[in-house]
Amino acid sequence: MSKQFEKIKELVAMRAKARLGGGEKAIEKQHERGKYTARERIDMLLDKGSFEEFDMFVTHRCTNFGQEKKQYLGDGVVAGCGTIEGRLVYIFAQDFTVTGGSLSETMAQKICKVMDMAMKVGAPVIGINDSGGARIQEGINALAGYAEIFERNILASGVVPQISGIFGPCAGGAVYSPALTDFTIMTEGTSYMFLTGPKVVKTVLGEVVTQEELGGAGVHASKSGVTHFTAETEEEGLALIRKLFGYIPQNNRESVPEVPCTDPINRKSDLLNEIIPDNPNQAYDMYEVIGEIVDNGEFLEVHRDYAQNIIVGFARMNGKSVGIVANQPCRYAGVLDCNASRKGARFVRFCDAFNIPLVTLVDVPGFLPGTAQEYNAVILHGAKLLYAYGEATVPKVTVTLRKSYGGSHIVMACKQLRADINYAWPSAEIAVMGAAGAAEVLYAKEAKEAADPKAFIAEKEAEYNELFANPYQAAKYGYIDDVIEPRNTRFRVIRALAQLDGKRQGLPQKKHGNIPL
Repeated sequence: MSKQFEKIKELVAMRAKARLGGGEKAIEKQHERGKYTARERIDMLLDKGSFEEFDMFVTHRCTNFGQEKKQYLGDGVVAGCGTIEGRLVYIFAQDFTVTGGSLSETMAQKICKVMDMAMKVGAPVIGINDSGGARIQEGINALAGYAEIFERNILASGVVPQISGIFGPCAGGAVYSPALTDFTIMTEGTSYMFLTGPKVVKTVLGEVVTQEELGGAGVHASKSGVTHFTAETEEEGLALIRKLFGYIPQNNRESVPEVPCTDPINRKSDLLNEIIPDNPNQAYDMYEVIGEIVDNGEFLEVHRDYAQNIIVGFARMNGKSVGIVANQPCRYAGVLDCNASRKGARFVRFCDAFNIPLVTLVDVPGFLPGTAQEYNAVILHGAKLLYAYGEATVPKVTVTLRKSYGGSHIVMACKQLRADINYAWPSAEIAVMGAAGAAEVLYAKEAKEAADPKAFIAEKEAEYNELFANPYQAAKYGYIDDVIEPRNTRFRVIRALAQLDGKRQGLPQKKHGNIPL
């Protein structure tokens, strides 16, 4: 047997050993927990046979606490590149079978190499997190490794899309990398995220809480907004990542993906002519409106369980990706509050960073009043949404369906925030406030002197309604470009987007703005 053949045989054996990660027993334990291994996740996510692995033979360099006797090829993370529907992506997946997926200096270097390559070639980055945290035996080197990753997350932000899958534990400093990325997906029952665990919470605060209650998928999807999506299984979560990628470009210089459109662009929807109730205080479901105007009724919602008074997500119109932002009258009458404002602002900024046109559907009566909102800085949070829309240079088409009052009118992509095309339905009411409140403010003195104050206010309310409970005052000043028949909304929005396809708009020369964080 030649030396060359012996060397090849050794290579094959080393590859087989590396692919076993922490060994067969550790893999069995991972499966018993209802979790897949890092390599199995990559195989499910990427196109078959497309994965090219980097640094399979890397091992850690720690000699503290007997670590030199515990060496695993790959050192707890599988990293490389592959394709999703033929499009290049870079990926790393932490391997819980190797020292609980704990982060070492060399693991961080592997992750950073993948992120650096992604930035060089302009391709998205996917990180699959399943780790017990920093490798304690490495001390400051492990912390430095985290900081190196975070810096790359920051530099890549707005340059290439970054997606985090949380398919196991993600605690302590490790949570900052997913928090810095564009979208986070958690699996229900097997993943959690928190800065300090239940034991520390109990010691410091005396509060008894489970891992699930403190940082489970449901908590972060509905209460904190830390995660954008949840999935019942890992298969569902990985399929969701593939679906999400279908809507977003490779980098900040590319246009949105385009697919053949099988839905007629001039399809009319008689439902929309009837959907606005006669009673202005009655709700209707904005999901029905979205479903009627987007291609084939397909809508990928982001942050579905969080701040449900505003809806954000991706759809296609004439085969091209768009970002949808819409008030939801079914939830708190569609008012804006702290969480809805943050949710909307973050989504608008992502779309703007990656050249995804924005379609805004407006039915907003105002901001939620009260001490709870004011004490939680609704002013600053509302300003974030205002800032995001005002800064965005992508094509912006706004359709006002019904109410658009006061400050909430302004922050929902009004003409003065450089929205390109502003349409309104005949049912649109664009004013400083609702008729009842306006009449009481405008005619308070006269009402006191009237023989029948209630009848007087009702009369003035009717006058105010006649003046402002329609879109024509705004149209008279050019703040609304056209009043359209609701059933034609799909066609008019698609034609507006086609008109704006070559839009070029810049911002003043500066290092960066100071968004009201």
